[in-house]
Amino acid sequence: MNQADIIDAVATQTNESKSTVKSVLDALGVVTASTLRDGDEVTLPGLGKFKASVRKARTGRNPSTGAPLEIPAKTAATFTASKGLKDALNG
Repeated sequence: MNQADIIDAVATQTNESKSTVKSVLDALGVVTASTLRDGDEVTLPGLGKFKASVRKARTGRNPSTGAPLEIPAKTAATFTASKGLKDALNG
């Protein structure tokens, strides 16, 4: 399901205009990124939780040559599905 499909489905489900739904989704992305950047978590009821997780710097290997290379530390967004979402998928 791509962004246009999500906008159509949510607009149909909520009887809101597609432009309103698109604006809300765009704002949700901005707010989520900003909140994660500040080190906080974002909980979406019924879906799960986004959290920023720091990955340490490490040594990896170039798969074609086998030569070692340094992989820098970085912060990545992780998502943990809620129990309700997991239950909906599995039964």
